[in-house]
Amino acid sequence: MYRILTCLTLLLMLTSALYAQREPLRVGVAGLTHTHVHGIFNSESRGEIEIVGIAEPNRDLARRYAEQYDFPMERVYDDLEALIEAQQPAAVTAFGSIFEHLEVVEACAPRGIHIMVEKPLAVSMDHARKMEALAEAHDIHLLTNYETTWYPTNHRAYALVQDSLVGEIRKVVIRDGHRGPKNIGVDPEFLEWLTDPVQNGGGAITDFGCYGANLMTWLMQGQRPLTVTAVTQQLQPENNPDVDDEALIILTYPDAVALIQASWNWTIGRKDMEIYGLDGVIYADNRHDLRVRIPEGYDGFSEMEQALEERPAPYDDPFAYLAAVIAGEVEVAPADLSALENNMTVVEILDAAVRSARTGETVRLE
Repeated sequence: MYRILTCLTLLLMLTSALYAQREPLRVGVAGLTHTHVHGIFNSESRGEIEIVGIAEPNRDLARRYAEQYDFPMERVYDDLEALIEAQQPAAVTAFGSIFEHLEVVEACAPRGIHIMVEKPLAVSMDHARKMEALAEAHDIHLLTNYETTWYPTNHRAYALVQDSLVGEIRKVVIRDGHRGPKNIGVDPEFLEWLTDPVQNGGGAITDFGCYGANLMTWLMQGQRPLTVTAVTQQLQPENNPDVDDEALIILTYPDAVALIQASWNWTIGRKDMEIYGLDGVIYADNRHDLRVRIPEGYDGFSEMEQALEERPAPYDDPFAYLAAVIAGEVEVAPADLSALENNMTVVEILDAAVRSARTGETVRLE
């Protein structure tokens, strides 16, 4: 197992050396209201991308970012059409509301511009199908970015499952969330749409339920669940009057089950996963810390702990990865975490979960 992992690491290092020789990818930024946008500004200094323009009608918001990241306001355009016309980017990254993702694809796909959106892909299956059709018709990459895609622990857990260390998967528990957008002090522009059922597609069920749906689809090699059952609650009506802030989603497969716990009510922010196989369990406790337990007797076990380093470029950063994909240096498989196919299933799961929570009934996927 470790020999295989060592060979893979060497291969990734070679890939990193090769892609570092090309010109930076010309990228446009669509919107600044999603505060994950800090990631692309921090990534630009690596050299894989060049931000050639920003589409943001809120000039005060744009000035705040311009002052923080020292870029000229001349780089900011009132809308995406103006940015595209002036700068002709090779790719656009979307940092507005989830509802606005469709508009970004409608503007970019016919021009052959590749796209990366922040999670989840879309607010509904209706939007997702339109986006998928445009991406396929115009032969562009349409990727979805999740923070957890870049966690070394998740990839090590996946490799250990593939290596049969813990046997076939029977149960997965995935927990994501924090104390809630208002409680952690997100920017007002972000809070406005994040707690809007139209612009975000829901509350915690969308914001954090998507992580578990994405990871589970990956672990199950792209397999869709048979059923989706969800329960939502509103435990902070004073902070989230229009959306849920607590969601439990159960997915069933022919030989496995998943429990996704998506919450704006965690006392401490978390993104962790437990994978229970026939022969052991893997705990991806956070970005870097992983544990494996092998059972001994009824309730005993032996435990292996690992503290993992960051993955090699371009697998350590979403925008380096985007550039490598567009350059043809990385091939995106259908079940991959960023892949359109995976994320169509994610939206299907979220769509079913919202319906299940509303009706109180299990939804069987066709």
